[in-house]
Amino acid sequence: MTKFFALLLIAFIAVPTLTFAQKPNKRVRDRPLTNQEIWSGRFTPEYVYAVRSMNDGEHFSAQEDEKIIKYSYADFDNAIGTIYDGASHSLEFSNYFFNADETKILVTTESTKIYRRSFTANYYVVDLTTNKATPLFEDGPQMLADFSPDGSKVAFVFENNIYIKNLADNSITQVTDDGKQNAIINGSSDWVYEEEFSETKAFYWSPLGTKIAYLKFDEREVTDFTMDYYRGGTYPTPYTFKYPKAGEDNSKLSLFVYTLEGEKSSEVNIGDYEYVPRMTWTNDDNKLIFLVMNRHQNELSYVMSNIDGSGEAEGKVFYTDKSDTYVEVDDNLIFLEDGESFLRTSEKSGYRHIYQVGFDGTEKAVTSGEWDVIDLKGVNNKKGIVYYTSAEEGAMYKALYSIKLDGKKKTKLSLLKGYNDAEFSNGMKYYMNYYSNANTLYLITLHNAKGKELTVLKNNEHLMQRLGKIGVTKKEFITIKGATEDLNAWIIKPKDFDSTKQYPVYFTIYNGPGHNTVTDSWGGSNYMYYQLLAQKGYIVISVDTRGTMYRGAAFKKSTYLQLGKLETEDMIAVAKNVGAWDFVDKKRIGVMGWSYGGYMASLCMTKGADVFKMGIAVAPVTNWRWYDNIYTERFMRTPQENPDGYDDNSPVNHVDKMRGKFLLIHGSGDDNVHLQNTMELADALVEKNKDFEMFIYTNKNHSIYGGKTREHLFNKLLRFTEENL
Repeated sequence: MTKFFALLLIAFIAVPTLTFAQKPNKRVRDRPLTNQEIWSGRFTPEYVYAVRSMNDGEHFSAQEDEKIIKYSYADFDNAIGTIYDGASHSLEFSNYFFNADETKILVTTESTKIYRRSFTANYYVVDLTTNKATPLFEDGPQMLADFSPDGSKVAFVFENNIYIKNLADNSITQVTDDGKQNAIINGSSDWVYEEEFSETKAFYWSPLGTKIAYLKFDEREVTDFTMDYYRGGTYPTPYTFKYPKAGEDNSKLSLFVYTLEGEKSSEVNIGDYEYVPRMTWTNDDNKLIFLVMNRHQNELSYVMSNIDGSGEAEGKVFYTDKSDTYVEVDDNLIFLEDGESFLRTSEKSGYRHIYQVGFDGTEKAVTSGEWDVIDLKGVNNKKGIVYYTSAEEGAMYKALYSIKLDGKKKTKLSLLKGYNDAEFSNGMKYYMNYYSNANTLYLITLHNAKGKELTVLKNNEHLMQRLGKIGVTKKEFITIKGATEDLNAWIIKPKDFDSTKQYPVYFTIYNGPGHNTVTDSWGGSNYMYYQLLAQKGYIVISVDTRGTMYRGAAFKKSTYLQLGKLETEDMIAVAKNVGAWDFVDKKRIGVMGWSYGGYMASLCMTKGADVFKMGIAVAPVTNWRWYDNIYTERFMRTPQENPDGYDDNSPVNHVDKMRGKFLLIHGSGDDNVHLQNTMELADALVEKNKDFEMFIYTNKNHSIYGGKTREHLFNKLLRFTEENL
């Protein structure tokens, strides 16, 4: 790991700008871009990673190589000192976690990835007062190790059971004993919770450390899914895990509270609900709040459970958010110091806004308007100020604001229009603002809570100058008429664009709920690939169709029960409108997408066969019956309830329409969107005698990366595009 930032003492925001080359000049190189240099990291911008505020809110820590270094927000010029040096114990650690009073840390060594967010590791407990490092547990790699609030104990998960280590005498208490792979999980989540609710940790210490609340997943009735891994042996290695597909059984869920004093677990009644997507203790050691949700995910209720000294609980629903479609689950939940209320976000008004909710069920809106809040960033309880990001300036922008709890004195804190995010210190004294726009690399600055800039941490000026010399062309924002209304889009034109000529068009799309591609933000390596295409003479366009975010709930949820239908209608209409432009060759329009975008590319090539000449689908869902139930049923309900919604919008059922050149790509180790999707579509194409190409990346997961994989993949995409568009 390299040093996490360079100190640039600049007292004002100076945004480096690219020199956009529409005409050749001496400063622009003649040699074109290549995938080799794009995916080698040559154009990776500098960034500020893993800064962690310390308790006092005046200092922060950061990992540099095998050291944890302490810095001051007020003086970035000099490091204060080394908090811990892993070399003193020959520990090569990848992550670290403080206890509450910052006298101990947990460090992770030999981490092994499981799925998107989960991993196992060998943890060490380091006592910073004595510089002694002790293995947490020696019977095998652990998961999710977490200090008790007083730092005297550590709870962790090992082989699907919860354990507690007493650091005073190194004794181990086993909290659960029925954990078993593909059967019972205690304290961590199953696959679908991790993927769709972003939850891997499923146990929580009470504020005083007298109790642990935890979830138990009984996944014995969930259907197995098996993938083969090819590792050079005589036979492939099968890997089997539980994956509940649409309409299939979930894990049976139970909630328990373990009381340390009596070493007893007591079950908490969660009622007749399918999911418990979140839980957290209040500031009271005896009050646990957990969220429950029905299978249709259109009713989200908050339950207050009062836990007595023996661990017995009495719960009561005190607040419910309902929708005719679905209710989103997010991490926008902050408890206030009044001990009687919390902040959350809801789309109940038609737009996502912040509400203050009392434990008595009362609520009041903190923000309002025809725009969406994106994230709650924190609250200054003493001053009653809430900090949040929103799309108030438009769906493609993200800005930072503050507002009083009473909804007054709203103040825009971000200084530049584009995409802003912020990481606050404890106590909300300082924040680091992460800014970029479509044509500007990351500008990272330090501010006080009122928004005043204190210093610039990164401005990526040198890389901006290098990109200017390459002759990249400007990404422009436009609107294009879809099937029913104007849609946000961006466009990149060839460097020597001539409006009297005609160019092929390459659409890069996603179009699914939960992700916009049309944002005024830096696009990373993909942006450089689009520049490569532009150098090759292609116009590159991306469009956010109906169903995408930050244009209100009605726009986002318009695709309910019919995923793919309206989005495809929009993409066909957009492609026809673009094809009517004088400088576009309407016979050379192609489309490429990954994941949901791969699903959309497949629909464009079937339902839109008369418009799209070429299509590339990477890791596509091809039938929602084959995807996980939490995601799919949120938007589609079950196949049993909505068979036409599933079947009418599956590209597998429209392959007879396909006429253009089509490339299917998938990773054989994709635990998320299974290779089954590509195989089923390929089988249907063969049955209809449709010509297509297919490539499988051995053992690669949904992201298809590692070693030379990305370079190989994008070389394949480029060759197929040049040969067929």
